[in-house]
Amino acid sequence: MLRGITRRDRRDHEERSDPLDAAQEDRVRAVLALGGVPHADLPDGVQQVRLKLLERAADGREAPRDVSAWAAVVASNLAMDWHRARRRQERLGERLAVLWRETTDEDGAESRALSMAVTQGLEALPDTQRQVVVLRFYADLPVRAIADELGIPEGTVKSRLHTAVRVLRTRLHEGEVV
Repeated sequence: MLRGITRRDRRDHEERSDPLDAAQEDRVRAVLALGGVPHADLPDGVQQVRLKLLERAADGREAPRDVSAWAAVVASNLAMDWHRARRRQERLGERLAVLWRETTDEDGAESRALSMAVTQGLEALPDTQRQVVVLRFYADLPVRAIADELGIPEGTVKSRLHTAVRVLRTRLHEGEVV
């Protein structure tokens, strides 16, 4: 006992501190799978449900009356979010493909000039502004996701976007590109 907690004590503690039991975890996996989430992403989904339950406890809110039902609803929401993110990525890919076709067309001289001007304008922005512009308009992330990703308030993201877009617009008009 001088060495601290034994393996058995640690395993017992982990089992007690896990907010989802095996049956609830299986139900979450089933809901995610039925929601169309790929098999490889199921463990991440289960972890996200666990994390939401732990966050709820850390915020001082009481545990849901029926943890299994609550976890199933959260898993269903995660599956919908997964589909939305996939659609956003598909739309982004389509937009990039269209832009690529436009810039490679023989008649795409104007598009190439605009692309070059935007690229130069982005390079001239401070890193913090460039980062939010790229995440918002190229990665197609919503403001809340950008704020979460960067660990900054949503208002800061909005402010940086507004300033960056205003600067880019001014530069494009000054250069008579637009």
